[in-house]
Amino acid sequence: MNTVQSPFVRLGLPAILLAASMSCVQCAAQAGGSQTTTPGAQQPQTPPARPGAMPAASASAREDALAPLRRPPEEKTVVTHHSARIGGSELRYTATVGTYIVKADNGTPKATFFYVAYTKDGVADPALRPISMVYNGGPGSGSLFTHMGFGPKRVVLTADGHGLPAPYKITDNEDSFLDETDMVFVDAISTGYSRPVPGENPSQFYGIIPDANYFADFFYQYITRSGRWNSPKYLIGESYGTTRSAELAGVLQERHQIYLNGIVLVSSVAFSDFGVDDKSAFFLPTYITTAWYHHLLAPDLQDQNIEQIAQTARTFAHGEYAATLEKGDLATPDEHQKTVADMARLTALSTQYIEEANLRVSPQRWFKELERDKRRTIGRLDSRFEGYDVDAAGEREEYDPSEASYEGAYAATFQDYVRRDLNWVSDDYYTITANVRPWDQTGAPQVAEVLRSAMTQETNLKVLVVCGYYDLATPFNGIEHTVEHMHLEPPLKKNISFTYYEAGHMLYIDENAHHKLHTDVDAFIRSSYRR
Repeated sequence: MNTVQSPFVRLGLPAILLAASMSCVQCAAQAGGSQTTTPGAQQPQTPPARPGAMPAASASAREDALAPLRRPPEEKTVVTHHSARIGGSELRYTATVGTYIVKADNGTPKATFFYVAYTKDGVADPALRPISMVYNGGPGSGSLFTHMGFGPKRVVLTADGHGLPAPYKITDNEDSFLDETDMVFVDAISTGYSRPVPGENPSQFYGIIPDANYFADFFYQYITRSGRWNSPKYLIGESYGTTRSAELAGVLQERHQIYLNGIVLVSSVAFSDFGVDDKSAFFLPTYITTAWYHHLLAPDLQDQNIEQIAQTARTFAHGEYAATLEKGDLATPDEHQKTVADMARLTALSTQYIEEANLRVSPQRWFKELERDKRRTIGRLDSRFEGYDVDAAGEREEYDPSEASYEGAYAATFQDYVRRDLNWVSDDYYTITANVRPWDQTGAPQVAEVLRSAMTQETNLKVLVVCGYYDLATPFNGIEHTVEHMHLEPPLKKNISFTYYEAGHMLYIDENAHHKLHTDVDAFIRSSYRR
């Protein structure tokens, strides 16, 4: 999991950094016999030609011929019973660990999804209890992090989220959402224990639209088998998982007529393809809140609280700073110098460095530059964390000190927990970070429109956007801009709410943040269905 070498890092490459398009893999999925649902907002006016593509009839005949030669994977289920102290009370629950096979429309097995479902015991009518599908992002990340953050057991860390040395410990997660919703943690195909069926081309699963289609098929299968069609339904995704959730909202409606009650976007990607200057403006507020956290600003700025400094940052980034970038060479020398000086004051960077960077400081450079004089680097997933590189004069950090601090604890505790507590015995490799490149970006510019359309058709659908002030993987100002430009009608705008935390990308590692998150998400769920 090298966040420096790979642009598809575990917990989400912001959409503002993604390429506009890559190779189309939707066609590959269709060639395998699966009818892919593309939301209306993402359908081209004229379907593009596919040079060299096999005619549909021939592709179907080929699949039929190969089907007998393929040994279908086996489904497996393990059920255990547990209790944990959650929300101040002892809660008894059932854990179901298993695999589901998803198939093409012609019955051909395509992939095996691995999941862990937690359902509260003693419920009068489980069919009416809320159910949430939960996953990580990447794209290419297994869901062990949200699992050990939102589930009934959590990893023991320091109060501010730093990892501890082995032997690692888990404890009851007093802030699990299980007191308000049953939860199904799912690994995306090729991550965790989820896999393509042998013989299937993995690339057909790697893209915004096909990924959402296969998740939709899993969700359909789960609620059908478990008798949960009448349950209030929720999606809880982190990082790229928020892009998945926005797309899923539309795919579920159009493909299976599944209408959601709510979506929780945790550390959300911005669903927009911003330009270079826009990208700089959306990262800038997090640079400023981070400089404030590390006590690098002037006393009058340090005297502000986190909400105040964040608003100061937004005002500067989209006011004076954005105006100067927009003017370019037309900005007067006085305007240019004032912006440089104000930016230096707010970011704690030197005016010389800002000038040399042409006022556009990339995150990779900023990680190194903010505390270069102390020979320290700054974390990407959580900018409160600090680290050291062998080359203090280097251009890019060698590793993410935030991820390195707790990654080993999450990996080890999940591997032990799933075997020891949940009795899942498997020699399969649990893939924490899968190489899912190239990830097909077809339809990326319309993801926000897919969500808008879903919210417009299901006027009771509510969205909670969860933001960390110190998250530089998915900076909070990007998703703010996206929501501000979704063109929702006024009666529907009230269905989107924001909540903010003094934490980074993985909010649940911080003690204060996971207490607040529990309160916020539980209240959101209670407010979005009839009890």
